[in-house]
Amino acid sequence: WHEIGWCIARCRDFLSSYVPIKDIPGSPTLCTAMLEASRRAGTGPMAAVAGAVADAVGRELSHVLGARELIVENGGDIYVQTTQGVICRVFAGASPLSGQVRIHIPKEVSPVGVCTSSATVGPSKSFGRADAVTVVAADAAFADAAATAWANRVKSQDDIAPVIEAMKDQREIIAGVIILGDRLGFFGDIPISFGP
Repeated sequence: WHEIGWCIARCRDFLSSYVPIKDIPGSPTLCTAMLEASRRAGTGPMAAVAGAVADAVGRELSHVLGARELIVENGGDIYVQTTQGVICRVFAGASPLSGQVRIHIPKEVSPVGVCTSSATVGPSKSFGRADAVTVVAADAAFADAAATAWANRVKSQDDIAPVIEAMKDQREIIAGVIILGDRLGFFGDIPISFGP
């Protein structure tokens, strides 16, 4: 958190902006990843914080320990490195679909970020109403910021299909899930399944 504090001390917008901001000269690697992810997703830098931390910790542990199987979870934002594949369940608060949707992460896309944003779960600010928007992408900082950006656009169940279609155009996204109430939208080249 020292690195993030350093950036906030030099630029208050790093903490408060809901849109991308300019680079901060001399910013630490973690903050640079957040700034870049926010630009790619169209959000403020803090929309990428949990994913960026998970990604940085995961990659450092992999480097230092030589770990081949590694999962780092940070408040619903996950860095996954696997040689066998893993299954991630989507928590969507009070939705009847919460915990019922399983995203299968094959070893071929590893390492990967699996990040979720919600208007109904947790303290994060959302301008939408989604119970969960989950994004799978090659890096967790971008997956986190993208989940926030797309969750902001889901105001009703009628938004699920058009937002899924728009997400498909963001080539960095491997897969996406949207849950609002009893409705679900999904796209991607990786499988999902359902069940307790």
